[in-house]
Amino acid sequence: MVQSPIGVFDSGYGGLTVFKSIAAQLPQYDYIYLGDNARAPYGNRSFESVHQYTLECVEWFFKQGCELVILACNTASAKALRTIQQQDLPKLGPAKRVLGVIRPTAEVMGEYTHTRHVGVLGTVGTIKSGSYEIEINKFFPDIKVHSLACPMWVPLVENGEYNSEGADYFIKKYLHQLLHTAPDIDAILLACTHYPLLLEKIVQHLPGNIQLVTQGDIVARSLQDYLQRHPEIEKTITKNGTRHFFTTDDTDDFNEHATIFFGERVKSAHLHL
Repeated sequence: MVQSPIGVFDSGYGGLTVFKSIAAQLPQYDYIYLGDNARAPYGNRSFESVHQYTLECVEWFFKQGCELVILACNTASAKALRTIQQQDLPKLGPAKRVLGVIRPTAEVMGEYTHTRHVGVLGTVGTIKSGSYEIEINKFFPDIKVHSLACPMWVPLVENGEYNSEGADYFIKKYLHQLLHTAPDIDAILLACTHYPLLLEKIVQHLPGNIQLVTQGDIVARSLQDYLQRHPEIEKTITKNGTRHFFTTDDTDDFNEHATIFFGERVKSAHLHL
């Protein structure tokens, strides 16, 4: 039988926090994870570059037999997903599907706020795209979205400094900036898959009335719902519970970082695109 796993893509390690939730909630499926670490981070790159890199990775997934690919990366979801869905998929394979993490999160943000003021923290690329404001307001026109880029948070996480005093400084800096400009916020979305590693420190510096929203479980529930609503796709996915990891950069470095993000030991293979 030809393998047809679910593809999970990220520019690096961060998507593993989403994949961790997906694998926990839907353990029966086969999965391939690809981190494009050689070209990370995507956050400051142009729309054209992010689209090109993401499309190359999506095409690779299709060659591995994946009928469904999840962009577990906010920047790729913000800058590349729509173009891939509208322009590239009709040529590559109309029956194939590429999904992102922004829409599933936007669909449920109304459940987390009473004041109807929410904060969104993400990379420069995600915030500049305006994707969260657009998507959240499609579902909840009454919600005011206050977005802020946190360019120092990803480097802190990737350099293993997420428990350091330096992390405290930059967490307080961005949270103070956001809440100073929007004091009515009662929910903050961590719109970058790296940020869950900063969760404990973020909570320490947040007022108790503000709820933090992370994406992993939301995306996993959304995927489960999607597969239930699309049995024609679900039946194509093989179900042996396998997980394979690939990186476009050094495998030892990837394995070390990935084990932290994924919560269990990871062994990857190198991919040259």
